[in-house]
Amino acid sequence: MENLHIDYVSLAIGIVIGVILWMIKSFFTVRFYKKELKEYKNHLERQMKLTQQGSQKLEEDFDKLKKENENLRVTVKTLGQKPGRNELRLLNIYDSALRKMMLKAPGFAQGWELSMQEAEREYEDNEKGLKTVIKKVFGPSITHKSDDITDTTAENK
Repeated sequence: MENLHIDYVSLAIGIVIGVILWMIKSFFTVRFYKKELKEYKNHLERQMKLTQQGSQKLEEDFDKLKKENENLRVTVKTLGQKPGRNELRLLNIYDSALRKMMLKAPGFAQGWELSMQEAEREYEDNEKGLKTVIKKVFGPSITHKSDDITDTTAENK
């Protein structure tokens, strides 16, 4: 029986040594995992800071672009309402329509070109002569009547 007693003691000593070794191994394993968890937390914190900075920068850029877009929209609206813009728009529309008309109606182009040359000459004459003063004082209807009178008197002679 004494041998059995030694065997129980050996068994108890072996279990105690095993538990102690298991506790030491667990301590190092827990320490390793805590260190790894700390590294993951630091990495996550860095990533969140970078993401936050990027988001803030994107938000600032978005706000800046929003303001710039609004300013440009107001500027375009203001420029569109300046005097002469509607007339210029209408002139471009007429020009496009005339070009299309010249392509579609062959006889129209010759008559149109003659009328354009005549109108250009009249405009140049109005800019540099007495007709300008008369036109400014009395309006365009007087100058056209005087042109008609001079044309008929020239034809009669």
